[in-house]
Amino acid sequence: MATTELRHRPPTITATTTTTSKSRNSGKKMAMARRGLKSLAIAISFPLALTTIVLLLFTTSSSSQTHSSRPFWYPPEWAFHLATVSCSSLMGLSSWLAWAEGGFHRRLEAFPLYLAQLVFGLAWGPLLFGKGSPKAALVVAVGLVVALGGCVRCFRRVNPIAADLVKPCLAWAVFLALFSYHLV
Repeated sequence: MATTELRHRPPTITATTTTTSKSRNSGKKMAMARRGLKSLAIAISFPLALTTIVLLLFTTSSSSQTHSSRPFWYPPEWAFHLATVSCSSLMGLSSWLAWAEGGFHRRLEAFPLYLAQLVFGLAWGPLLFGKGSPKAALVVAVGLVVALGGCVRCFRRVNPIAADLVKPCLAWAVFLALFSYHLV
């Protein structure tokens, strides 16, 4: 009976051991947080910078006047650019959230889908506003919708918040496809 009443006591921890391990853990956490912030800044700023460069180099304001029969719901060109830049930032954030949880390693199709949506997103504006080719812009917009739908599906399995951040971009891509279809 004496053995059933025995309890295991944890070893006594001295104050110096606790302080040293806490400072070591907090140092590791700070270094990890700094790396996380750097990778977040890169994940958002890289697609944002690419989108801004493409918009500045390949679109002109004069080309938006070529469509004489504009529907009443036709937004101005700057609204397209603002929404494109916003979607680019959201996709950067959602891709970072998926990447941080190992999504690009666990879901091998996630990274090619992300790159495809980035390329399609960069190509749509110059095709419609720069070249004035609504048929090519429609094909690119449909590709963008498909790529974003794949991103939602892949990101949802890794991080549901990342998938939710893609949904406004998907809605914008559907609008772009409908808009391009109306111009064809």
